[in-house]
Amino acid sequence: MSEYAVRAEGLGKSYRLGAATERHDTLRDLIGNAIRAPFRNFRSINAGSSGPAGELFWALRDVSFDLKHGEVLGIIGRNGAGKSTLLKVLSRITDPTAGRAVVEGRVGSLLEVGTGFHPELTGRENVFLNGSILGMDRSYIEKRFDEIVEFAGVERFIDTVVKRYSSGMYLRLAFAVAAHLEPEVLIVDEVLAVGDAEFQRKCVGKMGEVAGHGRTVLFVSHNMGAITKLCNRAIVMASGQKVFDGSAREAVQAYLSAGAEDVAERHFTEEDGLGDDTVQLRRVSVVQGLGGPVSRVDIQQPFAVEMEYEAFIKFPELNIHLVLHSDEGDYVLQSTLSLAGDALTATAPGRYVARVELPAGALNAGHYWIGSHAQEPYIRWPWGRDRLLRFEVEQTSPLLARYPIGFYHGPMGPLLGHWSRSPVGAAVDAAR
Repeated sequence: MSEYAVRAEGLGKSYRLGAATERHDTLRDLIGNAIRAPFRNFRSINAGSSGPAGELFWALRDVSFDLKHGEVLGIIGRNGAGKSTLLKVLSRITDPTAGRAVVEGRVGSLLEVGTGFHPELTGRENVFLNGSILGMDRSYIEKRFDEIVEFAGVERFIDTVVKRYSSGMYLRLAFAVAAHLEPEVLIVDEVLAVGDAEFQRKCVGKMGEVAGHGRTVLFVSHNMGAITKLCNRAIVMASGQKVFDGSAREAVQAYLSAGAEDVAERHFTEEDGLGDDTVQLRRVSVVQGLGGPVSRVDIQQPFAVEMEYEAFIKFPELNIHLVLHSDEGDYVLQSTLSLAGDALTATAPGRYVARVELPAGALNAGHYWIGSHAQEPYIRWPWGRDRLLRFEVEQTSPLLARYPIGFYHGPMGPLLGHWSRSPVGAAVDAAR
């Protein structure tokens, strides 16, 4: 057996934009198309056309990577980056235009809700059908059947035809089959977003268990927390190409920070869409000490975030929220003006600055994103944006400087200086 479960070498996949494949629903359509074809070709030649209309679009271009047995690889990128196309090529659903992909062992793939299910068969029949496709014999499927149904939570409907299932039920059963029939390579697309929060947690836990048994997992997701928790490695896709390959945390940072710069202050106009005709956000800035806005703050000093906004009408109540995310996309904290009681008083038309102060060591060293939300309690949210301004917390303490950034984990870095040590029992006698 090879050292690698998956090898992709220069993979490329192209499509002709605007060139649709003709459908022949009946024998009459097929015969008619064959009769008309010479006349269409003659007209195309006279018109100077040398081939199908449409621009050539590369959904994948020169993608190469190796994946060892037992590795869990995350694949991240914006919509249209080529992630799903890559999984379809690896799953042998579509052939590559260029390059080649070698996948060793049975492949269980979950690329769309209900992939591989026949709508006219019951859930029970589809479990056995999918198991047979994966190369499992009936006795093995029967052995795992109860476990599959229990995980999916569809016991009451297992003998109902799956065309009656909701999309969530489809997903539960499809994932349970793919994960429990032990394929050597499990390929999962973002379909987990269809499931509820509890089922998503079960799926992530199951994929971790699958990987723990030495099987290989490829996982596409927009949930950066799941990527960093589940994957030991990730690649970032952009415009059909691989632009980063490294540890999951580094890949998430590269993806979320692409094109981002640390900024001390940002101003907003009406065109930015942060608000409506009743109230609008005008400025967000980071301030430390007596100077002006800063893009880097000292971890040993307190700092503040200011959010300036303009109200055009009188509000009985108007609440302003501060949201902080880590560079990996995880929530760090949320705070609100109502904690100071100010949101509970009327807001007259005019300009205001909501300022919230954070103590020294509130955040660990690293990069963070500021988000701002406005709320008219129990009525509406005039604006809400999570990635408005990026700033850095610098590791300036001489004690902390002995360790590289990232040595201390977590989003918070409080300077807890009140440690003490005292000997106990035998240690007291030894100290004498």
